[in-house]
Amino acid sequence: MDIQVGCIVEGHGDVEAVPILLRRIAAHLDPALNLITPKVIRVPRDRLLKRGELEKAVDLAARNTSGQGAVLAIIDSDDDCPKELAPHALERARVARNDVPLAVVLAKREFESWFLAAAESLRGHRGLPGDLEAPMDPEAIRGAKEWLGGRMTHGHRYRETIEQPALTAVFDFQAARMAGSFDKCYREVVRLLTELRHRQRALVRSEAADEGP
Repeated sequence: MDIQVGCIVEGHGDVEAVPILLRRIAAHLDPALNLITPKVIRVPRDRLLKRGELEKAVDLAARNTSGQGAVLAIIDSDDDCPKELAPHALERARVARNDVPLAVVLAKREFESWFLAAAESLRGHRGLPGDLEAPMDPEAIRGAKEWLGGRMTHGHRYRETIEQPALTAVFDFQAARMAGSFDKCYREVVRLLTELRHRQRALVRSEAADEGP
């Protein structure tokens, strides 16, 4: 079953990492799902939070799916509170397009904070040591990229456009869900995929009924 999710991100590494994340969650939910992510829309965070910019990106993402898919925005919260910023951003997104399933997810601090929560599953990957351990409060750390880069060995360094997609492909979801914002992300993606799957099945049944016996 083909389903589409239009993605809005802020970082260069997110452009490849977010579709990988969605495909992995889709495979966990239903291996029969064929997730299609049209061209990812990247808008710098400072612009995305300005009135009109998120709305414009949401409309474009919806149009990229021909209005038949969902729209997901993943934004770093930096020093803002995700619980305060996310509902406001979602309200703005709904003003732009209330005809498609929508979700706005705020990674507390940054996307890479989710890697810190699942640090043990990254042992031996991309130059990370075999004894890597998660910090006590991954989402409290300001500078998750630097935390990871500071622990890489053998001449490795954290390069966002390379390491972020590579680590997204392997980090453990269950461990990462100990971080509240990733748990929220996981649940929101499952909600979008489930709604799209139900819509597709309803469409197939409707078309079958129209064709008759």
